Amino acid sequence: MRKFELIVPCHFGMESVLKKEIDDLGYDITEVADGRVTFFGDEEAVCRANIFLRTAERVLIKIGSFHAESFEELFQGTKKLPWEEYIPVNGKFWVAKAASIKSALFSPSAIQSIMKKAMVERMKEAYHIEWFPEDGDSFPVRAFLMKDEVTVGLDTTGESLHKRGYRRLTAKAPIAENLAAALIMLTPWNKSRILVDPFCGSGTIPIEAAMMAASVAPGMHRTFTAQNWKHIVKTELWNEALEDAAELIDMTADPDIQGYDIDDGMVEIARQNARLAGVDKLIHFQRRDVEKLSHPKKYGFLITNPPYGERLQDNELSALYRTVGERYRELDSWSLYLITSYENAERDIGRKADKNRKVYNGMLKAYYYQFLGPKPPRAGKR
Repeated sequence: MRKFELIVPCHFGMESVLKKEIDDLGYDITEVADGRVTFFGDEEAVCRANIFLRTAERVLIKIGSFHAESFEELFQGTKKLPWEEYIPVNGKFWVAKAASIKSALFSPSAIQSIMKKAMVERMKEAYHIEWFPEDGDSFPVRAFLMKDEVTVGLDTTGESLHKRGYRRLTAKAPIAENLAAALIMLTPWNKSRILVDPFCGSGTIPIEAAMMAASVAPGMHRTFTAQNWKHIVKTELWNEALEDAAELIDMTADPDIQGYDIDDGMVEIARQNARLAGVDKLIHFQRRDVEKLSHPKKYGFLITNPPYGERLQDNELSALYRTVGERYRELDSWSLYLITSYENAERDIGRKADKNRKVYNGMLKAYYYQFLGPKPPRAGKR
């Protein structure tokens, strides 16, 4: 099989979680950088990474890298890359996104335009034609510039991997599915432990937890751009990866996962999304105000994405976080994991977090506060 170097972007701050996922799939990692992990894999790896990775944003085939401090260097570096090995004569190709950090070239639109021209010139020489119809399959390209080093990748995914296909309806401030999965994976939670999200909104955190509990691959119910690239990845490899994913599903799992929200409409949306994800029988959703948060079980997990303040006044926000702290203190031996950009979260909760991690939720800088409860006793011990 053909070998590739695959670049997998993720949310800033979640590189270690993605690295573990790729390790668990059995691939050799070559680099971990801010916001992405790179590894070696074959054609099958393109399929498996897209279908099985929960915390990734997309999967790119690395076309090459080079140094560029001027547009001429960018043009020549791009032109030297072997585009004809990937893009057929009728392929539709463009630079879908260019990101630049600490580089002399910083205008995304200019970078995209120059690179497209260079690709055309390379393809002209390779195919001995002057004009390309671009009426075939899509081949979106992404470029990263970091300290004048340009890395170029071909996007095998299409729509971001956070779009699992189940979330048709959303809350006003939804958390991305891949970020929700990463937040859960940063905790010791497993399907034998109770999980409650007291601000569940459209249900993303409980749904992602339920998919993990039942071993439902996140990419099972969607399509990917590279499924049309039969000259790069054979159709049977996609089918085999999907068959493997289907065989892993265990709907006999019986986790205790609960989602609460104060809005009846949100609770119904969460139920609909869980049905679309195929895990509605594994989650209990209900309307409940955080003031009434309680639970008789021990050693549970609160994992949540509460309001940050966009729709609340400062005094309302402070009161909300004080309530979270009060209810958490009444939960014997539980752990609390909370992502927020609210600066006074620890003060109002009434306890300094045991750990916190800077995370970017989209462009918004937030912190993942981790208040750790005691570990449950081992089986057989009192």
